[in-house]
Amino acid sequence: MCLQLILVNSGYRLAIVEELAALGATVYTCCRNQNQLNECLQQWKIKGFQVFGSVCDTTSPAERETLINNVSSMFEANLTSLASGSGSIVFVSSVSGVFSINVGSMYGSTKVLSSSKFMEAVISRTPMGRLGEPEEVARLVALLCLPASSFITGQIICADGGLTANGVFFPRSDL
Repeated sequence: MCLQLILVNSGYRLAIVEELAALGATVYTCCRNQNQLNECLQQWKIKGFQVFGSVCDTTSPAERETLINNVSSMFEANLTSLASGSGSIVFVSSVSGVFSINVGSMYGSTKVLSSSKFMEAVISRTPMGRLGEPEEVARLVALLCLPASSFITGQIICADGGLTANGVFFPRSDL
C-alpha cells in the first residue's frame, strides 16, 4: 500500500491513519487545523509511521485543488495504481446514509450522541449492545485496502454492530 488520503480531525479518521500506517502504508492526510495537524504528524513520526499532510478545508474548491496537487506531486508514480485497477477507494459515512433515523439534518451536523437518552435508544437497537470503536472502523477500511479484498467492489458494508439490520430507526421525539 502506498497512497491513502484521509481527512483527519478525530475519532475514526485518526484511527484509520494509524491502522494503515501501522500496516506499512505511506499515508497523506489533511486537516483544517494546522496545530492539530502538526501535533498528529509529530506523534506519527515518533511512532515511525510514514504520514504526510497539509491543511485543507475540503469545503473550499480552491483548497481541494491544492490538496490534489500536493498529493499528486508526492505520489505521482503511484496514482496510476487506481487506473490499473489495483487501487482502493473507500468512502466512510454514517448509518444515516443507509437508513432514516428520523432526526433530520441535526444528526448529520451534531450526531446527537451527546444526549444520553438518544445513546440509550441507539444501543438498545444495536444487537452488539454497544457503539463501535474507531479502531473497528479502521480495521475494516484497512481490510478493504488490502489485496485480500480485491474482488470486493461497489458494496455498502455497515460496521454498526447490527444496528441497520433492525431497519428504520425512529427514536422517540422526547430524546
